[in-house]
Amino acid sequence: MTDTTATDTTAFDWRPFLLGWSGEWADSLPEDEARGADEEAARRARWLGFPPASEERIAAMEARLGQRMPPSYREFLKVSDGWRHAGGFVSLLAGAKDACWHDNNTSGLADMFEEFLDEDAGPEEWREADIWRRGLQLDVESDATHVLMDPEDVDEDGEWAVYTWAGWRAAPPERHANFHEFMRDMHREFHSLRAVPGDGEPVFDNDTTRKLDGLVEEARLDALRGDWEQALKALDEAKEYGRPRAAGLGDQIRRLLGQTYMVYFEHLVTDPRYAPEVLPALVAEHAAHSHRDDSTLTFPLRGADDDLVSLAYATLDQVRDGTYRYTTAGPFGEAVERARELARWGETDGAWRTLMDALPLWEPLGPDHLAPLGWVADPVLGPLLTKERGRELLATPRGGQPGAAPRRTAGLDPSGLAWLAESDPGNNRTFYRFVLVEGVEPGDLLGRLAEADGTVLNEPMNFWEASRKLSDGQGKFSSYDDRALMAVGRAGAGWSFAFDGAPARFDRRRLVSPAAAAGAGTRAVVVWSGLRARHGEPFFHLSVARGGVEQYAFTYADAEVRSSGEIPRALDPRRFFSDLEDDAEVERSLLEAVAGEFGVHLPRHAIVSGRLHTFTSRSWTRPPGEGEAYVVIGMHQESARPTDGERRGQRPRP
Repeated sequence: MTDTTATDTTAFDWRPFLLGWSGEWADSLPEDEARGADEEAARRARWLGFPPASEERIAAMEARLGQRMPPSYREFLKVSDGWRHAGGFVSLLAGAKDACWHDNNTSGLADMFEEFLDEDAGPEEWREADIWRRGLQLDVESDATHVLMDPEDVDEDGEWAVYTWAGWRAAPPERHANFHEFMRDMHREFHSLRAVPGDGEPVFDNDTTRKLDGLVEEARLDALRGDWEQALKALDEAKEYGRPRAAGLGDQIRRLLGQTYMVYFEHLVTDPRYAPEVLPALVAEHAAHSHRDDSTLTFPLRGADDDLVSLAYATLDQVRDGTYRYTTAGPFGEAVERARELARWGETDGAWRTLMDALPLWEPLGPDHLAPLGWVADPVLGPLLTKERGRELLATPRGGQPGAAPRRTAGLDPSGLAWLAESDPGNNRTFYRFVLVEGVEPGDLLGRLAEADGTVLNEPMNFWEASRKLSDGQGKFSSYDDRALMAVGRAGAGWSFAFDGAPARFDRRRLVSPAAAAGAGTRAVVVWSGLRARHGEPFFHLSVARGGVEQYAFTYADAEVRSSGEIPRALDPRRFFSDLEDDAEVERSLLEAVAGEFGVHLPRHAIVSGRLHTFTSRSWTRPPGEGEAYVVIGMHQESARPTDGERRGQRPRP
């Protein structure tokens, strides 16, 4: 493989690069294929170029065009005065005689591009559109592909940028830094189109492919050793040349970095060895963005057999229903089960550490498997992934390869409760309520806070999923019925929580604190905050019970505090509500006091971004009294899940 990485384009040795390219092209042609005389002569000569242009011929060209040519194009012409098959779609590239200024009157491309510019278009967009009025055209014969050099897009070395565009590609013009980079990119394009030979074509095997395949194998080992950045760089280079393994290997790294666009795990997702790991990750991304149009799911599954396609749709159902469970063998598989148990009760930092501690023991399913991937589709484990954590996973040696352990990423859950006083980006939480119970497992909160009417603990869901499920199952809503949707988990050593991030309207006259019922035989704490309310008056409620009896409570509302019982000094409301100029700071101080008094915390990542078990509590408000009016709203909703045929884009049968 010829080294084409030189940055000094004027010093680049064109001849060995062009000779190598020509030989690869000649060897890729079938011996018995019919071709024209010029094409056959080029194949026999193993030369895609032409005789070199003399300095006088180049000078005459420059005089005709009124411009000195950029250095890399001049040096190219001295080796070959033009070029055949520049990539896959330009069959003849201009030499000194044929290069000419682009005629927009003939092509109309400048008018077309300017027509699509809106009033907010910037100078760069206008300049790219105007290239069709000033560019030097290099395509002589092509498949509706245009190649122009821009005399106004010039770098410090005097190099002109090259732009290529084909209308059938449905993409904007592609910019190449200079003519040298353009030719390198066309060599890559040639390779990518020849990488998988068609019927009757010879195997595409040459010095370039062998060197790149060696780099791919070394990149695979680098990735398993934890050097994912070096590995991804090599894999991306090989991918541009169309090397078969490069895309599938690189996509595994990209997915763990949080990148999903055009990540298809090429050749791996249809391989039964790797499908158990990569198929769920692919399906989960489809589920997140398909909007129930499942006809596109088979696009990355081209070549898959019927069994694999059926598995893909079955996995899609599980992902959407929240029932998919990632499993794998060996010690890492055992760690996965422990991590899920931690994560489903909100201990996401502990779950992540459990996975990372076991990762060095993970074993790949085959030679093209770089890391565990299926867990990102698991509804409980998937939310553990962040960009920083993805880098930590990729930097951890695994699969039997040596390497140094990376620095651990910081935990995502702050201590205490004060984070609740911070606005979430895109959410800006201002109302919430929660119950803390000591010495009780999270799953047991159901019996303390819910009605004895068959209420069940739901499978882990995020807030919107749980809210939608609750709404779908509820036919009537009462203005006096405040049954909260509570997410449950662990709140520190010996404590459990039930959290409602979207409570109903607060009315202290009708509030029935669940503290006493929740605290039967133990301690329970109830907090309901609206201190940063945008509409209405701010409020805050705290009640604490022990042994099923409320010990003390206070409520701040309507600019006054009402309290009962003997309140500890640390929680005395007079310490907090003497000055409410900064509601957020008062809220923070109150939450810090509650966390300090009881030694509790709430897991931010699980509540904001994860999935937790949920249930519906009994009402937080008393029934309406005599003479009090209320409203009951009845709702009727019909919905039907799409059939398999509808998901695949087929019309339903009547």
